[in-house]
Amino acid sequence: IAIEVAANDSARTRGLMQRTSLPDKSGMLFIFDDEEVQGFWMVNTPLSLDIFYVNSDSAIVSIARYTRPYSSESISSVQPALYVIETQAGFADTYGITETDRVSWIATGGR
Repeated sequence: IAIEVAANDSARTRGLMQRTSLPDKSGMLFIFDDEEVQGFWMVNTPLSLDIFYVNSDSAIVSIARYTRPYSSESISSVQPALYVIETQAGFADTYGITETDRVSWIATGGR
């Protein structure tokens, strides 16, 4: 998928907030400094998302499917994660992605 990277505090805080659309097969990768339980919320996010929590071994440790837009409820990983990927809601079901699947990515240019 085409993925935007949120590698600093400002980008991680902003995330996909206030976006009203997300192209098919795209998303955002959040890179954290420490592998720990990660928590996200949907405040100011009008899109329903699938959130994939990924550990340092690139394994998906948990998936939050079809998150509720504008919710202030914390959505936390069930195990420590170093990376988080957000996609359109339904992505996990459409592509059969489950916990323990592995992910990888390569930089293709840009910043």
